[in-house]
Amino acid sequence: MGDPSAGLPSDLSAELDRQLQRLLDLGYPALAGLTADELTARVASLRDLVAGRPVETGAGTVPVLLVVRDSLVPVAAAVERVRVRGRAGWTDMAGELSGYRPIAGVDLPPGEVYLLLDVSTGPDTLGVAPREALPGIVAAGRTPLTIEEGLALMTHRPEVFAEHNAYQALGSRAANKRIPSFWVSKGAPRLGWCWEGNPHSWLGAGSAATRVGAAAG
Repeated sequence: MGDPSAGLPSDLSAELDRQLQRLLDLGYPALAGLTADELTARVASLRDLVAGRPVETGAGTVPVLLVVRDSLVPVAAAVERVRVRGRAGWTDMAGELSGYRPIAGVDLPPGEVYLLLDVSTGPDTLGVAPREALPGIVAAGRTPLTIEEGLALMTHRPEVFAEHNAYQALGSRAANKRIPSFWVSKGAPRLGWCWEGNPHSWLGAGSAATRVGAAAG
């Protein structure tokens, strides 16, 4: 799979700046009903959390991800901004996304933007059914990805599907047995779903070390 931090700046604040610029380039301010300066100001409150912090990965693929909550930028619209080999992202879950919520034990920081640290696509869970992978993630002191976090990984590192495995977001569930999943389908990045009891050799259980956000005002 190669070096997980290859191509990343040596300082996490520089990587945060890169990810912010990517959101600006993808038109996130318009999707959020904000100006570029307003979105930048929201992200600026996170800089002190990573300033001077070197890139270090434990189990992860990406050391830091800037996550935008669905309440600020709708997931269904944001998926379409992602490009893999020139093909726009898509989802067949738009009509049901509002029913997905963080599972018990997944506590999100306050605010509509926050950071996710030491993110992994779960290569060690390939071939393991999601409902069986979740206890192992928790036992390891890690946290499963939510839909917004899975989207952030695909948005900021679209090359993830070529360099690593496709992944699932076990941290968001609705009143069904579907697990939100991210992979390349029909040549384009996709947010879809797979059954909680079905193992797949190409889908891992995405996870992270922790979430951090600005203090509530």
